[in-house]
Amino acid sequence: MTTACKQPPQTRHDLDEAAIERGSRLVAEAGCTACHAFPGIGWPRGLAGPSLLTFDGRGPIAGTLPNTPANLAAFVRNAPATKPGSPMPAMPLSRSEARDVAAYLYGIADD
Repeated sequence: MTTACKQPPQTRHDLDEAAIERGSRLVAEAGCTACHAFPGIGWPRGLAGPSLLTFDGRGPIAGTLPNTPANLAAFVRNAPATKPGSPMPAMPLSRSEARDVAAYLYGIADD
């Protein structure tokens, strides 16, 4: 009986390449780079928020929210409503655009 062995991690999300590409463009258009650093975006490379150069999608979102695609998209779109007291402002993104940004963030782990 082998009950002590932990299974290797598996991909937690189905990543849509088109959504990742749209999300990559949206982080620059929405102004996310004013506060966060992202791979492949040299300027601006914000320092006010956490770096997203190695976002791995595994820890809690904003330190407290379960890391799910729905929670991430909701947080990206309107952080203050999702986690009261968050210093991140609401962003000018539609629900579908926020889902694309979330896909992009999850896709960073695969780079």
